[in-house]
Amino acid sequence: MSGQETISQKLSAAEMTALKQRVARDSMIAAAVMTLLKLAAGLASGSLGVLSDAAHSGLDLVGAAMTFFSVRVSDKPADEDHTYGHGKIENLSALGEAVLMAISCVWIIAEALERIFNHHVELHHSIWPIVVLLLSIAVDFWRSRKLLRAAHETGSPALATDAFHFASDIWSTVAVLGGVTASWLGASIGVSRLGLADPVAAVMVSLMILRLTILLGRETIAILMDAIPAETRRTLITAVSGVEGVLAVEKARVRRAGAGYFVDLTLAMPRRYTFEHTNDLVVAATEAARRVLPDADVVVHTVPRETRAESLFDRVRAAAARHNVSVHDLSVQLLHGKLHVEQHLELNERLTLLKAHEFVCKLEAEILSATPEIDSILTHIESEPATIELPDEMVEEDRRIEKILQRVAQQFEEIVDVHEVRVGRSGEQLALSCHCTLPDEMTMQRVHGVISALEDRFKQECREVQRVTIHPEPVTDNLR
Repeated sequence: MSGQETISQKLSAAEMTALKQRVARDSMIAAAVMTLLKLAAGLASGSLGVLSDAAHSGLDLVGAAMTFFSVRVSDKPADEDHTYGHGKIENLSALGEAVLMAISCVWIIAEALERIFNHHVELHHSIWPIVVLLLSIAVDFWRSRKLLRAAHETGSPALATDAFHFASDIWSTVAVLGGVTASWLGASIGVSRLGLADPVAAVMVSLMILRLTILLGRETIAILMDAIPAETRRTLITAVSGVEGVLAVEKARVRRAGAGYFVDLTLAMPRRYTFEHTNDLVVAATEAARRVLPDADVVVHTVPRETRAESLFDRVRAAAARHNVSVHDLSVQLLHGKLHVEQHLELNERLTLLKAHEFVCKLEAEILSATPEIDSILTHIESEPATIELPDEMVEEDRRIEKILQRVAQQFEEIVDVHEVRVGRSGEQLALSCHCTLPDEMTMQRVHGVISALEDRFKQECREVQRVTIHPEPVTDNLR
């Protein structure tokens, strides 16, 4: 498979379509020419072998026409009526051609048995049937090789069936040639029994082709019924199971349409995974599947599952995540031999206390059910801001706060300046951040002392600010 896959990947979709159509057209033209030549030679000689070969070539012409039509249709993109594309038309064409091959074999066997037991036909020997048969062998060899090469490059089942068909025609033509030659030799040396070589050869070759046709038909029907080799599915599951984060491949379905494959996977993953982590897992699983079935159309479904390695913290957070709420400052304590959980939960600030309490009670019951080792839970409810206030509504207040900071900073002789002052809000809480320029040679111990003193004195002057973050910078850096 690897060699075929490598070649297929070198051809673009347009190049594969053009190649399939070109070789199918050439095959159809060759079948038409050989059918006419064999028919003329068979009528001239009266040879059942040659006439049966002509009939066989006539069916080849029909099959080649079906192949040409199917490869033209199969590469059409998916539409509203054919959401999986049109690739199955190639498999239908392969089945139709197999049916035609079987019909021709049965007809030839029946006619040959009739000649052997009931109606002996005197042949009109000439060189032309032999010339036509030799030409047919050469043409069939040429087009079977060409079709097989194109089938390998494009993965087309219709072209592969056509290649097999014409390869089998070579053996049937060789047998017919042997029968005609033996009949001619029998007539020349007066051995009438050799005249039966023509129908006997036709029967033997038809039985051989019929057996191969049945095998080919069974394979084509299996594809139409969405059957795939068990080994292919096992290889696919093994490849996807090796992807990091995949706990199990719960379902793996594969169907083939023409040269393409469709893969539908359901993968179990740890329920603690974020959306971004899940997306990475899906991408990796798709790449793994395409290493087994190149260019396959892969759809991956993910289902969260609890793992054995999942900690108590993971299970508490998973319960909160199912309700789309955020838990932080989660802690577990052992009190009197029992586990006690404390957590902070952010809820919409517009919720009433009753609604918030009902939600928390429901969540705590779910956590206790999922983690029976926990004895009790204490939840601290925090409000999550529902809206963001417009900055221009607080400009004056921000300026006032910044002036207070600048005034306090001037009380420290070590501080060169404070800049990039920002005031942030989270609900009713205020937070201030700024950059503070200090001498280059000051030790970090002294820097820490100055910054801490600035923060404490500023909070005394501006008590509405709950959090202060100060970033120290050297004078040299600030002058750049």
